[in-house]
Amino acid sequence: MTDDTDSDVRGGESPAARPAFSVAAALVVALEGLGLAVLAGWELVALVSGDSGSAISAIALIVLTGVGAVVVFAFAAGILRGRSWGRSGGIVTQLLILAVAVGAATGQYAHPLAGLALAVPAVIGLALLILAARAGGRARGRDADG
Repeated sequence: MTDDTDSDVRGGESPAARPAFSVAAALVVALEGLGLAVLAGWELVALVSGDSGSAISAIALIVLTGVGAVVVFAFAAGILRGRSWGRSGGIVTQLLILAVAVGAATGQYAHPLAGLALAVPAVIGLALLILAARAGGRARGRDADG
């Protein structure tokens, strides 16, 4: 038994059996993780250039954003490996991004285009994750039947 084909032991899918929805969802979630990593870098530049009101708050925000990026990258890897925790975490991530998008589009200092730029990939990612979860459930059902 190899790790790539033994889905019962590891709880994942073989690369050949991986649905296109899972690959696309993993790509969307990984791009969101990259966005968080870029944001952390931008926050770091702002801190170094003295563009922050409070150094302590800026450092805390950088650390939290960096941790968030690592977690979102982990979800993308889990999705790619067919893990349900990756899909679940990805779905929660999309819902959180949608909440931020609504706030960006409708808040006191609303930027509707920024909200739209956040919402569109989140909706696409959410749809892909739901389709990937359904495909994963069907695959497990077929394995149990046969």
